[in-house]
Amino acid sequence: MKQTRMSSKRPLRSTINTAEIAHFSKDSADWWNLDGAFAPLHRMTPARMRFLKDTIGPIPGKTILDIGCGGGLISTPLSRLGGHITGIDADKQAISVATQYAKNEELDIQFIHGAAEDLAQKGETFDVVLALEIIEHVDHPDMFVDLCARLVKPDGIVIFSTLNQTWKSYALGIIAAERLLKWVPVGTHDWKKFIKPSELSKLAEQSGLALHDLKGMVFRPLKNEFDIDPHDLDLNYFLVAKPISPRKTPPSKKQHPK
Repeated sequence: MKQTRMSSKRPLRSTINTAEIAHFSKDSADWWNLDGAFAPLHRMTPARMRFLKDTIGPIPGKTILDIGCGGGLISTPLSRLGGHITGIDADKQAISVATQYAKNEELDIQFIHGAAEDLAQKGETFDVVLALEIIEHVDHPDMFVDLCARLVKPDGIVIFSTLNQTWKSYALGIIAAERLLKWVPVGTHDWKKFIKPSELSKLAEQSGLALHDLKGMVFRPLKNEFDIDPHDLDLNYFLVAKPISPRKTPPSKKQHPK
């Protein structure tokens, strides 16, 4: 288990939103508190891990980059499954928490306080690039998707998860989750920054990635758990993309999901 501090130099148009980082930093010491500010992510972890295992396939030996890893909620179980994990986050305290947790669990995970842009500038690539619940918190989503495309190997896979921009996501993701149920701190999300699957798919294609899979994640109140749904994309969804072979021409006039 290693913690690394990247260079302080940033591209002129970094995808990091400092206000978003400051917002999460207020609670980042609490990452592994099951009843704390990140309790919803803990609830989502079993469903997210089922999807990742089904999508990635055999994990042992694969190099996996977890962008916006936070306290390591996904990096940790992937490491236990045999992946070679690199977690990166601009929140210094979150990386400190993740590093200490991995050390306590005797897991060999490289946690980096810095920006994914730094890894791309060094020419690093990975079998799997994860961007889970992060694109709605960055600046310049088009640059961020392009960054993910640069960081994945030619035969690798990129997995995004985020919130759709629908009336349901506003009602449940902001009004209910932030103001009524108090699942997450007020101000955690900005509905205007939510991105539709069609928009994310288009950004992926423009960055040289081809849509491979698209599934929703829903909350089942009767079971009090999250589940994967292949049809309901109205709230949370996963978009899986793979690099387009340089020998192929990206399809034109492609119909994108709504």
